[in-house]
Amino acid sequence: MNEPQREVLPIPDRPATGPVTFDAKDPDASFPPIEPLYPPAGAPNVLVVLIDDCGFGAASTFGGPVRTPAFDRLAAGGLRYTRFHTTALCSPTRAALLSGRNHHTVGMGGITEIATSAPGYNSLRPNTCAPLAETLKLNGYSTAQFGKCHEVPVWQTSPLGPFDNWPSGGGGFGHFYGFIGGETNQYAPALYRDTVPVEPDRTPEEGYHFTEDMTDHAIAWVRQQKALMPARPFFVYYAPGATHAPHHVPREWSERYRGQFDQGWDALREETIARQKKLGVIPPEAELTARPAEIPSWEEMPVDLRPVLARQMEVYAGFLEHTDHHVGRLIDALTELEVLDDTLVYLIIGDNGASAEGDVHGSFNELMNLNGVGGLQTTEFMADRIGDFGTPAAYNHYAVGWAHAMDTPYQWTKQVASHWGGTRTGTVVHWPAGITARGEVRHQFHHVIDVAPTVLEAAGLPEPAVVHGVQQLPLEGVSMAYTFADADAAERHTTQYFEMFCNRGIYHLGWTAVTRHSTPWVVGELPPLADDVWELYGPDDWTQAHDLAAEHPERLARLQQLFLLEASRYNAFPLDDRRVERFDPAMAGRPTLIQGSSQLLFGGMGRLSENTVLNLKNKSHAITADFTVPNGGASGVIVAQGGAFGGWALYLDDGRPAYCYNLFGLQRFKVYGEVVVPAGDHQVRLEFSYDGGGLGKGGTADLYLDGEHTGSGRIDGTVPLVFSADETTDVGSDSATPVSDDYGPRDSGFTGRIHRVQLDLGDDAGAVDHLIAADDWMRIVTTRQ
Repeated sequence: MNEPQREVLPIPDRPATGPVTFDAKDPDASFPPIEPLYPPAGAPNVLVVLIDDCGFGAASTFGGPVRTPAFDRLAAGGLRYTRFHTTALCSPTRAALLSGRNHHTVGMGGITEIATSAPGYNSLRPNTCAPLAETLKLNGYSTAQFGKCHEVPVWQTSPLGPFDNWPSGGGGFGHFYGFIGGETNQYAPALYRDTVPVEPDRTPEEGYHFTEDMTDHAIAWVRQQKALMPARPFFVYYAPGATHAPHHVPREWSERYRGQFDQGWDALREETIARQKKLGVIPPEAELTARPAEIPSWEEMPVDLRPVLARQMEVYAGFLEHTDHHVGRLIDALTELEVLDDTLVYLIIGDNGASAEGDVHGSFNELMNLNGVGGLQTTEFMADRIGDFGTPAAYNHYAVGWAHAMDTPYQWTKQVASHWGGTRTGTVVHWPAGITARGEVRHQFHHVIDVAPTVLEAAGLPEPAVVHGVQQLPLEGVSMAYTFADADAAERHTTQYFEMFCNRGIYHLGWTAVTRHSTPWVVGELPPLADDVWELYGPDDWTQAHDLAAEHPERLARLQQLFLLEASRYNAFPLDDRRVERFDPAMAGRPTLIQGSSQLLFGGMGRLSENTVLNLKNKSHAITADFTVPNGGASGVIVAQGGAFGGWALYLDDGRPAYCYNLFGLQRFKVYGEVVVPAGDHQVRLEFSYDGGGLGKGGTADLYLDGEHTGSGRIDGTVPLVFSADETTDVGSDSATPVSDDYGPRDSGFTGRIHRVQLDLGDDAGAVDHLIAADDWMRIVTTRQ
């Protein structure tokens, strides 16, 4: 059989040839056997492992203080890449990795939650940029993704999609198991199997942790794939939520690091660079960059806070080693199946630099930082909770100083695309059948967009010209295969622009010109873009330690011009440093599912993200539910939004109407009705009268049963901006972590029948009779379609 022409995908079916016969018994009624589509002979399995929020100087594989024996084992049998780069942020790196194009080319100039209508920032991958998984699947690969997906446009994250940008929708993966969003509670994730919401099979008390769970599913999938389709290679994308905050890890893992970070982050940087030089992942002459003035020294931190800070780092270290352990389980499974040698493994130890989003002092509940009230987490507050860091009781993040130390020897952190601390990531490539070198180091400059062309070359597949009838843009990366056998090969990725939150830079033939516009943890007015100061670093300055801008102004000017050309070529303009505006869909120009001041939900609806539900924050509102109570009474959640670290719930407690407002897990304000709801059809209404005067203020909550007042209470403060990255709104239950401690994660289901729930703002929230009549329900249903 002739080799199919793979430049056009799907490969067109060939019509049958030969004589037409009437009888199948006719000797001329002969047809060639059906030939399943396979990749070219010798195409390897492919496993891409992408660790989240992990800096260059964290894992022992690149000289860091955290023991990562599984990563080390892969490096010993493969190649370490010391100058591999990302975009400095999550969604953009993942979109670039999976497409082989720069992040602005595929519309992912920022995270999905701040998408705008500008082409480089709209979070919509053009159909001219088919993902790698789709290309491989259409060439005969089995494909699956496990873990984190943060590339779905926020207005497409509801249970109705559309699923064009989901992994197992238009993303090219035949199977997906994981979560949709930037982060998740590792003990209670919002999970999907393909596009269907599912719940964890056990509780944290029963030993549940997401990294273990997703690894179990990945191993089971690979075993099944090799049992049923042994001749077909697989492409597995394994992307844990670790080590992104919240830093959640069983206590036995964090205890392994007890007392190992008491010296603080400045001393840790010195220790790390010494290991890195000994390991050979940086040259002997490389200099440790100065700590930026914006990051306090260890000695500047309050003495009574230091034990808390040390504990933050112990938990993070345990989290990373725990992640390494489970990656090792997957690698062991491939070994047991005798397919590891034939598997091209990309281990990318970080989708960006370490995260400095935990603020200068770190946090017990990072959602407080994200809502601008991190100052409530005083030293006393965190010291009282030091034993809970890393456990289900916390939603913790470490301090900026630790993030900077995890990026040793480089400047800055995640979000800062101008400097290597934000973009340089330790990477390992392991492929025994295709790479003869073992335990060697490669220093050629490369970028995450180089993974896709490398995989295609290794598989013997051409870059497709047409996919699903659409002419494709060329891949923008460079295959790294030329480095596999030649440590001294001249690098082929010679120019690369960087931009994130207007922090920007350009690499060209060893030189870098960079400018930092914003600081991840600092909120305030930003300077005009024209006032940004550019720095220049030479080819022999491995760590960007010596600014040569004053000595070489002509070279700096040429590189600045080159940045403008490259950024324009790849759709990075207009630069956008707006903050509040980009979180507002109307101002940003992205769609919203919910229009107006009312939203009607129905019994059984659930897993609704904050972007798909009417925003009740910072304003008066009403929540009205119609339901039926069976004989014997009812209990459970009628409707809930958020979870244990922030949210609200309307429910029946011992048969009485109840409302709980959870303020960051610090306080739970509760209002209980005075009477038990009898059997029959009823309506419960919660009216919240907001105090006004700014964000996050308090208010008064009043409960009504069938129009009669039945309870009232004071809510002293509210969550101003966001309840969670992954907790959702559910009708008839409270998935993931519970808002109220009146019920648990397993017994929150409503035992009656819920017909509908209406959320109202403004005039719609102020019904005079505190009741929505049947005729009014019908009017709402028919006019809000």
